Amino acid sequence: MTDAAEVLHHRAIDWWRDAVIYQIYPKSWADNDGDGYGDCAGVRARLPYLAELGIDAIWFSPFYRSPDNDGGYDVADYRDIDPRFGTVDDVVALVQEAHDLGIKVLIDIVPNHTSSEHRFFKAALQTAPGSPEWARYHALPGTGLNGELPPNNWKSVFAGEAWSRILDKSGRPTGYWYLHLFDDTQPDVNWDNPDIAAEFDETLRFWLDRGIDGFRIDVAHGLIKAAGYPDDNGETVVTAADGTITDKLPSPYWDQPAVHDVYRPWRAIADTYSPARIFVGEIWVGTPARLAAYLREDELHTGFNFPYLKANWRASELRPVIVESLKNDEAVGATTTWVLENHDVPRVVTRYAPLQQEALGLEDQESQLSAQIAEHELTDEDFKRGRRRARAGMLLTLALPGSAYIWQGQELALNEITDIPDGERQDPVWFRTKGVEKGRDGCRVPIPWTRDGSSLGFGPDGSKAWLTQPETWRELSVEAQEGDPASMLELTRKALHIRRREMALGDGDMAWRDDLGLGDEVLAFERPPIDGSPAVLVIVNTGQSDVEVPNAGALLVASQPTIERTAANTLVIPSDTTVWLRA
Repeated sequence: MTDAAEVLHHRAIDWWRDAVIYQIYPKSWADNDGDGYGDCAGVRARLPYLAELGIDAIWFSPFYRSPDNDGGYDVADYRDIDPRFGTVDDVVALVQEAHDLGIKVLIDIVPNHTSSEHRFFKAALQTAPGSPEWARYHALPGTGLNGELPPNNWKSVFAGEAWSRILDKSGRPTGYWYLHLFDDTQPDVNWDNPDIAAEFDETLRFWLDRGIDGFRIDVAHGLIKAAGYPDDNGETVVTAADGTITDKLPSPYWDQPAVHDVYRPWRAIADTYSPARIFVGEIWVGTPARLAAYLREDELHTGFNFPYLKANWRASELRPVIVESLKNDEAVGATTTWVLENHDVPRVVTRYAPLQQEALGLEDQESQLSAQIAEHELTDEDFKRGRRRARAGMLLTLALPGSAYIWQGQELALNEITDIPDGERQDPVWFRTKGVEKGRDGCRVPIPWTRDGSSLGFGPDGSKAWLTQPETWRELSVEAQEGDPASMLELTRKALHIRRREMALGDGDMAWRDDLGLGDEVLAFERPPIDGSPAVLVIVNTGQSDVEVPNAGALLVASQPTIERTAANTLVIPSDTTVWLRA
């Protein structure tokens, strides 16, 4: 078998290793019936759009039956569908139609917590703490004289205490508390209890039997809590003698060693299906090495590379993350999964804006992801530069070895929406902080499909979306960008189709081209040739000045519509621009 044939075989069997996967937030994608929320019929109607875009798979955020206190991540029934979205049969039909178009389907699974409306928690509420029903959750005696204080100092990711007091049947507080690392309507389950493993094993098989190609695991680094529930003293940074960070030891409720024991049986279940079914983990850990530990051959297939997402638009930040990620993933035989946006973080157009990254001096990467990022007024020039960098970031992401995820609307260069009316907001972060933090609604505003209409084509004309789209999005809609070669939509389509065509792109090797001498603000790397197919040279200029590349090969695609080439065959790459070249 030739090298090229091996690559094609590899891509067909281990498809996830170089797949481009498009994330759909169901309530914000397309509303067919006009109730303001996206639905299964809306997705089915738009599948041709995704096929034309050139993605390989879609990933659905939760569409399960849920009271929707946290955007569906509070699951009441893992084996039923929210009626607003449709039915299980509707999902099965959607999966088949997607498969007919060559698109695979992943769905979310949420194993760290259930909804307080889940049958397990409702059963617990009918009993006293210490019962077998409460043993499915983390129910502990409080501290203080009468248990009136929480068991420890753990805080919710959504602000406030991570513990809520358990009430008896008459509504009086007991001396016991239950754990919820997120909202109080999302009690954490106890993975030491065999009922929990059985519930999720059944759920995995239920959906795999209905044709699902895999799962994205929410809070995959959570699930297991440290024995004895010690106080949280924060993440511990471990440094070498030269001051470099060698490890970051987690808090007592994140990244505990026993979490890996959950995923080995899951992998065994997935491996019984053919064709291959996969897992991708939402894994927020301190270092690429800790991420790689989840990607061993008997655990998860891939995990989101959040250090890459957290890096600012600077070559000096991006390169070390790329190097470490590839090194650690290679050590366990895993592929790297690159991501710049998702349903939990402000959109990259806003994050990459100069006012966010430079004028305010936000050197702390975590601050780039906070709900407060968009509090600052961005000028038209900020948005212009943010979109320019978002275009360059898209091409960089799609050129790296491994797989990539695109968040809905990222292909349109949508910005974070910061001025959502208070009465429309639904994120529990907003409510738990009493409006101090705006939460994540700003990245979840429904997609603009058309220039006109009451919801910009999200739903039938006359209907209203659950979050109002801004007027500025009319010219960012799919309709406005379709057919415009200078648009972000057409750039994304072009890049995705080139990525499929060029054997050198996707999973595989890369080599840094420091010999080109382009400076510290430039990333330059080559994707090597395969069986005579041409190599691809990728150059990313994150600096403020033009970069000149003598004797540059043929231009495959550039993030900016116009790239100058001098009479001496020198390519001039402007600031905040990525190009793909024949090497």
